[in-house]
Amino acid sequence: MAAVPLRPCRASGRFLPLLRGGARSRGASPWAAGPGRVAQRRYKKDVLPEPGGAAPAVSVTEIRRYLRAQGIPFQDGYSCLHAPSLFGPELPPAAGPPFTLFIDKTTGSFLCTATLAEGGWQDLQAAVELRHRGVSAPSPEEGEHEEEEAEARRAREDARRIWERALPLGELLDEEETQTTKAAFGIAPLADSTLKRFGVRYLRAAKALVFPWFAPRDAALRGLKLLVAEQQGDTVSYTEETLPRFDAYRNLFGLPLIGRRDTEVVLTGRELDALALHQATGVPCLALPRGATILPPALLPYLEQFRRVTLWLGDDLRSWEAAKLFARKLNPKRCSLVQPGDLQPRPLEALNRGLNLTKILRAALPAGHKAIVSFRQLREEVFGELANSEQVAGVKWARFPELNKLLKGHRRGELTVFTGPTGSGKTTFISEYALDLCTQGVCTLWGSFEINNIRLAKIMLTQFATRRLEDQLELYDEWADRFEDLPLYFMTFHGQQNIKTVLDTMQHAVYMYDITHVVVDNLQFMMGHEQLSADRLAAQDFIVGAFRKFATDNTCHITLVIHPRKEDDEKELQTASIFGSAKASQEADNVLILQDRKLTTGPGKRYLQVSKNRFDGDVGVFPLEFSKASLTFSSYGKSKAKLKKVKEEKAPSPKKGPNGGVGGSGKP
Repeated sequence: MAAVPLRPCRASGRFLPLLRGGARSRGASPWAAGPGRVAQRRYKKDVLPEPGGAAPAVSVTEIRRYLRAQGIPFQDGYSCLHAPSLFGPELPPAAGPPFTLFIDKTTGSFLCTATLAEGGWQDLQAAVELRHRGVSAPSPEEGEHEEEEAEARRAREDARRIWERALPLGELLDEEETQTTKAAFGIAPLADSTLKRFGVRYLRAAKALVFPWFAPRDAALRGLKLLVAEQQGDTVSYTEETLPRFDAYRNLFGLPLIGRRDTEVVLTGRELDALALHQATGVPCLALPRGATILPPALLPYLEQFRRVTLWLGDDLRSWEAAKLFARKLNPKRCSLVQPGDLQPRPLEALNRGLNLTKILRAALPAGHKAIVSFRQLREEVFGELANSEQVAGVKWARFPELNKLLKGHRRGELTVFTGPTGSGKTTFISEYALDLCTQGVCTLWGSFEINNIRLAKIMLTQFATRRLEDQLELYDEWADRFEDLPLYFMTFHGQQNIKTVLDTMQHAVYMYDITHVVVDNLQFMMGHEQLSADRLAAQDFIVGAFRKFATDNTCHITLVIHPRKEDDEKELQTASIFGSAKASQEADNVLILQDRKLTTGPGKRYLQVSKNRFDGDVGVFPLEFSKASLTFSSYGKSKAKLKKVKEEKAPSPKKGPNGGVGGSGKP
């Protein structure tokens, strides 16, 4: 069978043509509504996703010291400390304490797998104090907000209804329907026994596979994931929906089949990959709930028992980069990675092509690395970059195709400096620039020190919907639901902040939410907390260097907004116009300038200039057309913008026409 690439869609409750067209009822599942009806999730308007508030101030040394001082026995694990549960009845000394309480070494947050109690480090300290006083620690549900608890109950009830309507594939009307369904999902080689072992069912009304989420404690149904396949020529694309919503869906698919004595596991990015891999090799397999997008730290306790973890997340460069990022959380010493390639596709495709999956697993590369390596150790990664040059170039912008022609894509580990005149629309442009990437699965953290998060979210929501929602409030919940599903987070800072506090929060967000793009708007707001006697230029150089190091160490792209120095309004901005010394432009991989000048195509037009591009040296300029209704600068849906390449450090003259010839490429 031909290769079957997977194309995820995170859109919630709106991607099935079969289920469109009915009235929407708030709070119900679109799948529970039945054929012809799409129900709408409830949107909590007063909640914006935030990176857990302030960054944690606890170290693993402090955690160990505290547990010893309180007389709590513990064991050292890979990414967690293991201790007896504080939330159940005390056991007699002869029975020995069951180590079901897992404390994250990085954040101090905890999870008790016996009672499902969870919380932060301060919550754990409070529970210890209550225990010493002879008061029972509160149950997990007591700490939940009433609204969240009600939403969780609705999701479980919707999941139960869907689960009861779904049938195992082997119980369909006839063998022909079963084979047709398997062919539609590209799973013809999967045996009915494999699907039954993992509890996979089929919802005929929605033509969707149903993957259950069972609680590890009592095997109760906690949620579902539904998968719909769409045939596109020789390929199959998939769209999915979860109950509860994605940010609350933490199902390690396949966990109930893991035995206590299992010491090895393979993590996949898709449930179908876990099925294919287990059938072909017999090894324990788990599918991550959000694929290569994020590995929630709350799942780490369930992976502590394994001495060896192999990550086989997908068949593209983004999956490979995610696998390396996840290995840091899991402890690289026990992790191996399957590097994507033509002979090492994702497991389901490998099974369809008749490849030896056991051989591919044995060829997995160790995730741990030393400070000094030889080319022999880098050889396979170098070949992978040469063979996948288009993916190496990074994530492509959908709204700014002209930017793809210059920068080629958005790459991890780079520092982009963005500047422009006061009032030219820097924040508005950069929000759409980041939103474009976020809609393609790039986990984004926004640090807006100049405008508050409510105003920023309003701008981004308008750009996302590409319309004025003030005039169509009846559509607000629909677009807000879609916007809420994006992997987008906001720092809660506003105004001047200390650089260390900002970096600590960014580090926390990278660990908790696997952030790969951080937007900082803007640098000047981090200079007010430096000593008044210090040289401001030296302080700025230190901050730029700190962001550069963070981007490299965390394989995270940082977009840094810096105001330009005060210059003659008649002159166009250059790279040298960036405020401060030359360090910002030297450290930057990319320099973008929003020019606010007149082109011959019309008065008052703005355009974007790429004045530095370390990736391949291409620099140039293209016009932007601002839409006040949608607050967008992109050319999406408009006439094609005209790109003009120029030599680096030379801004285009406003007297020249936009159809000038292509110049040479500048070198960074």
